[in-house]
Order: sequence, then structure tokens, then C-alpha cells
Amino acid sequence: MAASLNRVFLIGNLTRDPELRYVPSGTAVTTFDLAVNRVYSTQSGEKKEETSFIRIVVWARRAEVCAEYLTKGSPVFVEGRLRTRSWETQDGQKRITVEVIANNVQFLRAAQAKQALSKNGVSAPVSGVPEEDLNSIDLDSNVSQNNSEDIPF
Repeated sequence: MAASLNRVFLIGNLTRDPELRYVPSGTAVTTFDLAVNRVYSTQSGEKKEETSFIRIVVWARRAEVCAEYLTKGSPVFVEGRLRTRSWETQDGQKRITVEVIANNVQFLRAAQAKQALSKNGVSAPVSGVPEEDLNSIDLDSNVSQNNSEDIPF
């Protein structure tokens, strides 16, 4: 069996407010679209910018936190995996989409990160952390920062 890897890292801005729904089992699911820009130079030296729009799907408590604190334009870092989904429309056409299932969403706007951390019961002294350092805080407060399972080697 050949090795495989399905891992995505994205930094971008929300194109609209997140949509929070609940599946019949009661689990929260939030979706939002992320605009990711790429700047490159053509052979003639002209700078060009290309924007990709990517659907992000977030589940469980993380979905509720994203829906509560993120808004259109919010900068985020998303770590997840690609998933392809297909369905048939009412008129019989087959549709296919590729989306990112987020394992981790980090708020890159310090004020949003600070507000989410304090409201979700994180006991870390956020007031003692410089604003610029809040940009890299993981919002999953259930995971210890010293968890050896998170080390990739």
C-alpha cells in the first residue's frame, strides 16, 4: 500500500459570516468560505494577484466558537483535510465539491482570540500576554500545550 497524506494549511479571510447549523444528532456544524490570495510575478515582471475561494467545514464545539466570534473579513489560520462530496440536484445533474474539514481554526485577530479564550474558560492569564502573541493561540482549550501526542516525531 502506498503512503498518502491529506493535510491542508490555509491563511485567509472569511468572505461572509459563518453559518451555524445542527445535524439531527445535535452536533454543531459551521461552514464559511475563505479567500486565500497568492501574489506572483509574470515572466515580464508584472505582479499579479490570484484569489481562491475555499469552503471550510468545522464541527462540534469548535464550530460554535467560530460561529460566535468570526465575521466577514476575519483573518484565520485553518488546518484540516480535503474531502470530496457529490450529490444530485433536483433536476438530475451531478454536482461535486471539494471542501476542507477543519481540525483546527486559529483566530488571527488578537481581539477575537482574546475574547474567545476568556469566554471559554481558559485559565491562562491572557491579560499578561502581549496582543501580538495572541495571534498564535490555539482555541482548542481542551488540549494541553504540553501534550506529547501533538509532537510529530
